[in-house]
Amino acid sequence: MSRNPQNREQFRPEDHPNDHFLPTTVVGSYKKPTWLNRARERFEDDEARFDADDWQETTDDAARLITREHERAGLDVVVDGEVRRNEMVEYFAERIDGYEFNGPVKVWGHNTFRKPSVVDEVEYAEPWLVEEFEFVDEVAERPVKVPITGPYTLARWAFDEQYDDTAELTYELADLVNHEIERLVEAGARYVQIDEPALAQHVDDHAIVGEALERIVAGVPEEIRIGLHVCYGDYSRIYPEINEFPIDEFDVELCNGDYEQLDVFADGNFAPDLALGVVDAHTAEVEPVAEIEDNIRQGFEIVPPEKLTVSPDCGLKLLPREIAYGKMENLVEAARNVEAQLDAGEIDVAAPAPTAD
Repeated sequence: MSRNPQNREQFRPEDHPNDHFLPTTVVGSYKKPTWLNRARERFEDDEARFDADDWQETTDDAARLITREHERAGLDVVVDGEVRRNEMVEYFAERIDGYEFNGPVKVWGHNTFRKPSVVDEVEYAEPWLVEEFEFVDEVAERPVKVPITGPYTLARWAFDEQYDDTAELTYELADLVNHEIERLVEAGARYVQIDEPALAQHVDDHAIVGEALERIVAGVPEEIRIGLHVCYGDYSRIYPEINEFPIDEFDVELCNGDYEQLDVFADGNFAPDLALGVVDAHTAEVEPVAEIEDNIRQGFEIVPPEKLTVSPDCGLKLLPREIAYGKMENLVEAARNVEAQLDAGEIDVAAPAPTAD
């Protein structure tokens, strides 16, 4: 149940060189400058002479830098790299009443995660991302996308000491996400992406995520583009169910798996637009333009060009910055080349025939 995929055309640049338009963007996170991490250490050190105003100036500088780096690479829709966020759950849990932190937990190897606990009813206490969006929107010359960690992941990746019911907590959080999106829309946001990596770990809960999305988009105008990003996992266990999700775009990680799961979606019935990962977020090598062009063409086995968005597999925060930039730059060049090939009639884009239910 796609909402309104036609809302993608608003992101076409006025000077776009081709008739076809394959929007290019990133999933969200991006490698932080080393100086930003060092500044955070100083800000968190009570003995350092580095106050909240200093930290604000530092994060503003980082957001400005990464936003313009995305634009320099040629992306059609940009993000600030989520440079103000420490972690995708922690950042939001710090801003939602009802969560508390009791120290880090070990997740793998020597890595730890400040896993929060839900100890009271969750409530919307303050805007989460409005100021962040307003700053980036003022800095950017291109449209800005706002990634938000989804309510199911916010519920699953926390200790629940209050609700003892994943669905109930997810729905309560979904209502809060809906309120935040309303605030973002009032501020001028037109593209919101819901990140639900936890769905890949608990695929049988797709109905919970579907109902949460219904709550998230309630009252949100159809010209606002709503994307859903689910990285990794066995997509066959949530497809075709995602066709019933009220989204405009489904963002998947297929490049890292050499597109082995492409056939899952290539049944001719894929409903939303497809945001296809065409560069691997887990390898520190920049894919050649020709290889990325081949990856983009893989998407035409699922959707026609007017329903394809081009992006990396996932966030690029773990890659060296020069590698992340090189991937974006080549991704954009490859997308423009494929558009030109489509304009010239050099690519056969016959859509797969729909299969019977």
